[in-house]
Amino acid sequence: MQRMTNSAMRSMKLALCALWLLAAPMMIGQQAPIASQLDDNATMHRLNAVVAVVNQQVVLNSDVDEEMRLVHLLPGGNQQDNSASAALERLITRLLIEQQIRIEDPSQLNPDPKEVEQSLIGLRQDLPGCRLTDCMGSIGWTTFLAGLDLTPEQVAAYWKNRYAVLGFIEQRFRSGIRISPDEIDEYYRKTLLPQYHNPADAPPLKTVSDRIQEVLLQQHVNGLLEDWVKSLRDQGQVEILDPALRLGVEQAEDVASNSAKSKRNSKLEDGISVP
Repeated sequence: MQRMTNSAMRSMKLALCALWLLAAPMMIGQQAPIASQLDDNATMHRLNAVVAVVNQQVVLNSDVDEEMRLVHLLPGGNQQDNSASAALERLITRLLIEQQIRIEDPSQLNPDPKEVEQSLIGLRQDLPGCRLTDCMGSIGWTTFLAGLDLTPEQVAAYWKNRYAVLGFIEQRFRSGIRISPDEIDEYYRKTLLPQYHNPADAPPLKTVSDRIQEVLLQQHVNGLLEDWVKSLRDQGQVEILDPALRLGVEQAEDVASNSAKSKRNSKLEDGISVP
């Protein structure tokens, strides 16, 4: 989402003006046939059409397209719903959070560059696709990203933004949560032990206590985050202009709403669930 991340919040008038300029035919130094130029302009117009507006901040078709490629860098990215409507829903959620950060503490959108770089190095080390190329080297990293139609600059901007959002969520929600020994014991007895045909094969509570605490903490954070994002959306102005994307998002929201409770109780995430 480089276009949205690298720019300050634009007014709708300026954004639409920029889109008009991008879609305008090239009139100087014509080299290609007119028919070819029309095809190129039609493609550019389609890629840069406004598909949604989130509190006066536009989301372009090209933003959705880029999000569909960036998701492959996230844990479980290849298993996520990677439809255009799912990508738009992630973008809307992230924009709502970013906008709230700007209201509460804009400085949090500029995390320590060294910390961001270390996090990005971790990504390059852990990506399964990087096993086939040397992602720690600039050439190998560039080659790997080219396969996703991405550039190192795009990924660096996206990763900085994601790191900032995660840090904000960590500070806002995680720090105030306390998991009691009774909660850990209950999770062990009611959730972990039943997964073993023979309870004697289960690891002792003391060896998994820390992990259970982390899992319960993540569940609490995800629940608080979901409720908070829903309130941001209810209080804000989110308009999806593309009818097909709007239908897809509405259907996804219905499914998520119906399954949110069961997900919190049965499915564990390895990290905070952030788009």
